[in-house]
Amino acid sequence: MATESRHKQRPLRTLIILFAVVLALFGIMAVANTWTPKLGLDLRGGTTITLTARNTTGTGAVDQASLEQARTIIQQRVDAIGVGESEVAIVGNNQVTVSVPNVAPAQLQEMVGQTAQLYFRPVYAAQPATGAGGGSGLPLPPPDPRPTTAAEQQPSTDEVLAWQPSERDQADFEAYECGQPFPDVPDQVLITCDRDQTTKFLLYPAVIDGAMLTNANAGIPQGGVNWIVQLALNGEGAGIFEKVTGNLAQKTSPQNTFAVVLDGAVITYPSLSGPIPGGQAQIEGNFTQQTATDLANVLKYGSLPLTFDLSEVSNVSPTLGGEQLRAGIIAGLIGLGLVILYSIVYYRALSIVVVASLALAAVLTYQIMVLLGEGMGFALNLPGIAGVIVAIGMTADSFIIFFERIRDEVREGRSLRTAIETGWVGSRKTILIADAVSLLSAIVLFALAIGSVKGFAFTLGLTTLLDIAIVFWFTKPMVTLLGRTKYFGEGRRFSGFEPEHMGVQRRSPIRRLRATAPATASQEA
Repeated sequence: MATESRHKQRPLRTLIILFAVVLALFGIMAVANTWTPKLGLDLRGGTTITLTARNTTGTGAVDQASLEQARTIIQQRVDAIGVGESEVAIVGNNQVTVSVPNVAPAQLQEMVGQTAQLYFRPVYAAQPATGAGGGSGLPLPPPDPRPTTAAEQQPSTDEVLAWQPSERDQADFEAYECGQPFPDVPDQVLITCDRDQTTKFLLYPAVIDGAMLTNANAGIPQGGVNWIVQLALNGEGAGIFEKVTGNLAQKTSPQNTFAVVLDGAVITYPSLSGPIPGGQAQIEGNFTQQTATDLANVLKYGSLPLTFDLSEVSNVSPTLGGEQLRAGIIAGLIGLGLVILYSIVYYRALSIVVVASLALAAVLTYQIMVLLGEGMGFALNLPGIAGVIVAIGMTADSFIIFFERIRDEVREGRSLRTAIETGWVGSRKTILIADAVSLLSAIVLFALAIGSVKGFAFTLGLTTLLDIAIVFWFTKPMVTLLGRTKYFGEGRRFSGFEPEHMGVQRRSPIRRLRATAPATASQEA
């Protein structure tokens, strides 16, 4: 009896656990304060920018291998900010188009347009940018007659630290206005401004470049409150960094500062109080979480092999997608209605299992898409919705396989309760094989497809996994519980388990025949 009791409790326990999971997912959504999934480019709209590539020299045809490498780096940068359905494609011989939903145009331009040429340069002079002629500001050190380093040969660290500007360098610095082009050549002096264009700088030749960078991460230091970008340098860069920081720490302001220059603009120029060993550096610059993460991603995935000019920025309207979405929803509702109607006609009261399975599948699919959009940047697009609609048929098919197997077991003479258990053992293999084929198709399509087709493959695979979970943890336990009730278990009218409906005739009372003894001779007479 104890064994039978435990067997009866198992379906109910499974259902309770499943509904607890559903409630837990709703709880996570409440904590994250997100109730709707992110929409893809075709449904929500987004930003598309076109970048035109040119060689760093500005002349000659663009190398196609470098263009493909740049496309890959840009794709990595976009994917790193957690957006879904991003499309980065080469157009023609020298253009790259980037289409991304859920990202502001300014953020996208800054993310993909940077060439990520990173240099560490000691600061020689700094003064407020007040327009042409420089204006009043920090006084420049006296000029040194020694010429600047020749561009043909990369100076050593000692040569850089001993460098002094020429009279021409100082004159150019005084006359420089923020926004004017100035070549960012690593072995030559650089005159530039910070990103806010409030301070202009006269910088030494570079002592560390981006090639010495091994990693970059955004974070808040222990005990700090502001976001920074932490950098890790290789062995060569670590040695140079320690030597240079020790040298600069002995100087007075502003020459005791180290400028971090990205794409010709100063990101930050922290002051130094001593040498920094270990090759660990950090960039501080009044970052927010987003700007620090964006900068870390740009640096992490390397510099672009080409220089890009922003040719076009356009916003994609979701109007066409909205019309297609309405058509897709109507088609899905029609298909869902037909499935429910068929299940009511054929399975009668047992159709409650089909309807409940479809409803639970819809709730779980919606929850997971919302949470994936919040946590991983998954964006639902039209092909993805098509994958969800396909799942309606898969969920219904799983129940059909189970029910038909129960019918076979009943025809073989088993009781309904026994047929449910033995039918499940036989049908679950078929269900798993069918779902495995669908899941394999989704995986192959996701690996080989590009663009929005990946959305269809992803949702198809997701709903296939959910179908397996629902048929194991909801459909089967639900049928088991219904089979133990009087209405369903006794096969009453319209239950769906009627003997005639299951293909079995009700047995009529059996009349027993009694054999008589052989007649005697006298009786025959």
